[in-house]
Amino acid sequence: MPDALQNLAMGFSVGLTPSVLIYAFAGCVIGTLVGMLPGVGPLAGISLLLPVTFGLNPIVGIILLSGVYYGAMYGGSTTSILMRIPGEAASVMTCVDGYAMTQQGRAGPALAIAAIGSFIAGTLGIIGLMFLAPILSEFALRFGPPEFAALLLLGIFLLAYMSTNSMLKMLAMAILGLLLGMIGIDAMTGHTRFTFGIVALGDGVGIVPVAVGLFGLSEILITSTKSADQKPRAPKFRELMPSRSDLRQSAGPIARGSVLGFLIGIIPGSAHVISSFLSYGMEKRLSRHPERFGHGAIEGVAGPESANNAAATGAFVPMLALGLPTSPITAVMLAALIIHGIVPGPNLIQEQPQLFWGVIASMYIGNVVLLILNLPMISLFVNLLRIPYAYLYPCIICLCLVGVYCVQNNIVDVWVTIIAGAVGYVLRKFDYDVAPVALGLVLAPMLELSVRQSLAMSGGSYQIFLDRPFALTLFGVLLVLVVMALLPQRFKPWQKAEDAAGEAVSN
Repeated sequence: MPDALQNLAMGFSVGLTPSVLIYAFAGCVIGTLVGMLPGVGPLAGISLLLPVTFGLNPIVGIILLSGVYYGAMYGGSTTSILMRIPGEAASVMTCVDGYAMTQQGRAGPALAIAAIGSFIAGTLGIIGLMFLAPILSEFALRFGPPEFAALLLLGIFLLAYMSTNSMLKMLAMAILGLLLGMIGIDAMTGHTRFTFGIVALGDGVGIVPVAVGLFGLSEILITSTKSADQKPRAPKFRELMPSRSDLRQSAGPIARGSVLGFLIGIIPGSAHVISSFLSYGMEKRLSRHPERFGHGAIEGVAGPESANNAAATGAFVPMLALGLPTSPITAVMLAALIIHGIVPGPNLIQEQPQLFWGVIASMYIGNVVLLILNLPMISLFVNLLRIPYAYLYPCIICLCLVGVYCVQNNIVDVWVTIIAGAVGYVLRKFDYDVAPVALGLVLAPMLELSVRQSLAMSGGSYQIFLDRPFALTLFGVLLVLVVMALLPQRFKPWQKAEDAAGEAVSN
C-alpha cells in the first residue's frame, strides 16, 4: 500500500505537468465529442488521432489516447438520452430508458446520473487498475515464449467467443490480421515476405493506416448517408440536478455496474459493450418493479453507464500488465506504444514506471475534467451536433489522410488507408466485424516471435507447448472455448441480453 501511494504520487508529478494536463484535457474533450457523434465511436476516434501522437512524447501520446477512450464512454450517453441515437455501441442500452426519461421531461436527471455514475465507476476502476496491474505483471514475469504464445492465442479466441457475431467470422478476420502482420522483413532471417516488390512495405503494413481506414473511413462511408431527423434540445443547468430519490435509486446500480464492468473489462472482447448489456439485464432482474424498465427507469441509465466506464478502465489492466490487448481499442493504443519504441509486456511497469503511473494519475484528473465537461458544458456540446454531416465528414476524411501521410511521409500509407477503408466498408456491409483485423495485425509479430522462440528452445518440437504446465492449461481453456462455441446459444448469456436489448431499443 505505501509503495502504491508513493508511485501514485510520482504519477501525479507527471500528470500535473502543464503539457500533460493540456493533452489530458484535450483528450477528454475530443473523446466526449467523438462519443457524441453518431457512428464515429472511440475506436474510430483513437485511430484518427493515432498519427497525431507520433510526434509527441510517449507518455503524453498514450495519455491523449486514454482521454479519448474514456471520454467517449462519457459522451456517448448524451445523444442516446436526448435523441435516442447512441453515439457509440456501449451507449445502446442508455437509449432505452434515457430517451424515455427525456420524453417525460427528465432529460436533466438522466444526463446527470449518467455523468455521476461514469465518474464513480471510472474512479473505482482506476483504483482496481492501480493495485491489480502490478500484481499481474509480477506473475507474468515468470512466463516464457510458450506461455506467451498460448496467452496470445487464447486472447484471440476469447475475443471471438465473447463476440455476439459468428465465431467463425471473427476468427477469419483475426487470421486476416495475422496474415497482414507477416508482411515485411522477417525479423529472424532478414528475408522480405509478401511485399510484391514495394519497398515501402519492408517495415510491414502499419497499424496506423489500417486502423484509420478500417475504423475511420469505413465508419464515415457507412454513416455519411444517415442524418438525424431530430434536433436535440440542450437542457439548462438547473434542470440537471437529480432528486434524492433519483440518487437513492441509482446508488445500487452504479456500485454493481462498476464492479461488473471492471471484471468484464479484463476479459478479451468488446467489454464496454457486453458489460452495459449485462448490467441492464442484471438491474432489471434485481428490480422489484421490472415493468418500469423501458419506460424511464433511472436504474436503466445508471447501471449500463457505470458498467461501460468501469470496463474501459479494466481493459487497461491486461494491456499495461501483460502487453495483451483485450479489444481493438487497446490494440490500437498498444500500437501507439510500439510506434514510440516502447516494448509492451510485464516489464513495462518496471522499465517505464513514469508511463504507467502517469497514465493512472491522468485518469484521476481526466475523470474530474469529464465530470465538469458533462454537466455545465452539455449545452455547448449539444449545439455542435447541429453541424450537418455533409460539412463534417469531408473535413474528417481530409484530416485522416493528411495525418496518415505525416506519420512517415509515405504515400503508400495513404493508399493502404484508402484500400483498408474500402475493404472495411464491404466487410461491414456483409456483417463482418473488422475489429479482429486490427487485433491480429498488432499481435502477429509477438505471436510469431513467441512461437519461433519456443520451437528454437525445443529443437523444432511442438511438444514444448504440452510440457509447460501453464501453457498446457491455457491451451486447455482454448479447447473448452471451441467446444462451447459449438454448443447452443444458451451458453452465451450476453447474446441473449443483447437480443433482448435490441428488441427494447427497436420498440
